[in-house]
Amino acid sequence: MINFITLCDYTGTFAFAISGIRLASAKQFDWFGAYVIGVVTAVGGGTLRDILLNTTPFWMEQESYLIISALALLFVIIFRKYVISLNNTFFIFDAIGLGLFGVVGIEKALSFGFPMWVAIVMGTITGAFGGMIRDILINEVPLIFRKDIYALACVLGGVVYYVCMLLSFSPPLTQLIAAASIFISRALAVKYHISVPVLKGEE
Repeated sequence: MINFITLCDYTGTFAFAISGIRLASAKQFDWFGAYVIGVVTAVGGGTLRDILLNTTPFWMEQESYLIISALALLFVIIFRKYVISLNNTFFIFDAIGLGLFGVVGIEKALSFGFPMWVAIVMGTITGAFGGMIRDILINEVPLIFRKDIYALACVLGGVVYYVCMLLSFSPPLTQLIAAASIFISRALAVKYHISVPVLKGEE
């Protein structure tokens, strides 16, 4: 039986892969190129996290992540008229992946015995770094470097996770609330144009 955090991991992989493939389609990538972008988006953050945690990157021990990314490509191909035509498709899947992967990163760091502040950093890396690589590969300024609330949403989710732990919530409920807080904060920031102040140079 798949536990909740594994379900978050697989769902986040599917969502992030779709977000990458969706952007690749806008750049007129071929199917293989789109698949590569999807895979990089899905596993990039987790790969850096695992390297920093001094463990073998997760996708090298289980082929399911590459298979899920392939299913995401198939999903976009079959439903391309709906997926590509909807302007908010990228945002929805990217925000879902961000929330779920943020929690996955926190959980993994805690399982390795690291303190909560390290777990929050690992959650942020897991959630945001794959999207950064995706944006670089498709020649876009990474979301994490724009004024959008993106990586900061993961930090907020980590703080919410910690508060839930202090309140002795059950692990699944803690994970669900933290993931939801990341998604909601990202959605509210986009809806109401909440952003980080821009650092301006000399005029």
